[in-house]
Amino acid sequence: MNGIVRSRVWRCVATVAALMVALSGCSDTNNKKTDNTAASGAQFCKGVKIVFFPGGTPGGGFESVVYNGAKAAQAAFGPSVTYQWSDWDPQKMITQFQQAVATHPDAIAIMGHPGDASFDPLIADARGKGILVTSMNTQLPTAESTYLTQGFGYAGAILYDAGADLAKEAIKRDNLKAGDRVFVWGLLSQPGRGQRTKGIVDTLKAAGMTVDYLEIDDATNADPANGVSVFTGYASKHRDVKAMFIDHGNLTSSTPTYMKAANLQPGSVYVAGFDMSPATVKGIKDGYISLVIDQQEWLQGFFGILQLCLTKQYGFSGLEINTGGGFDDKSNIDQLDPLVTKQIR
Repeated sequence: MNGIVRSRVWRCVATVAALMVALSGCSDTNNKKTDNTAASGAQFCKGVKIVFFPGGTPGGGFESVVYNGAKAAQAAFGPSVTYQWSDWDPQKMITQFQQAVATHPDAIAIMGHPGDASFDPLIADARGKGILVTSMNTQLPTAESTYLTQGFGYAGAILYDAGADLAKEAIKRDNLKAGDRVFVWGLLSQPGRGQRTKGIVDTLKAAGMTVDYLEIDDATNADPANGVSVFTGYASKHRDVKAMFIDHGNLTSSTPTYMKAANLQPGSVYVAGFDMSPATVKGIKDGYISLVIDQQEWLQGFFGILQLCLTKQYGFSGLEINTGGGFDDKSNIDQLDPLVTKQIR
């Protein structure tokens, strides 16, 4: 993680810690603690019912860390949380959101992958029923601007910027030049979520690269193992490819499998991707993965829960928290390894 990102994250964490200390001592005009904090101490959110969307599938590398962050916030602040897994399927997210609203929770934390056009009428319906909503991982700009004062915040990377930053860093580190062939495997078709892929593609094209783009199909999006034939098919036809950009955390962690299947040696192609997992750590150490930009997804889960608790209990407006921006490679992977093993990073 670079120094700027580390500083921003820890300032944010320190601010939250100070806030919670202050809230635990809230008092009325008679210098007595309010009923909420007196009854439960730091668990100021006890009794609040939340539905939380971690993303893909139980045990998935990225979504498990999001889940762990949410569970840490649940343990710290005391809400009752129901978790819904979506296989990273935007349509499933929409269906599950509708089902969640029907259970009448106090609040819902969503992944924004379906985009504003799909989500906006459903969020309006939820707000009409008094249900708070916030988003993680993929921004919903319209919803955020509409409901910011009602607690709609965002915890995640600024996606277009993250994609562009990864491409710029890879160009610099691998000395890529105009005319070089590069491969981008991403999710351009998804509104909102596709902005990260767009940031990669735009930056590479602006630098004069020959960009080969493939959309991650639904089967591979749900289970990276399904992408082996796609990857090997591309690699076998384009032996002159200089760099590959994998815009998906779980696919990034599967890069060693893909490269072995395509008979590509470690370091023969510069591979840049997203998000940490034990498999990604090993891929970096073994030389299959060159550069990873870290979304620090544990924070997405933690702040998703905290946002809803702060709004429900204290009326705070939405917070926008950029969790992304730090780069991981061989130079810092030993420091991160134990935290990744614990599924915190």
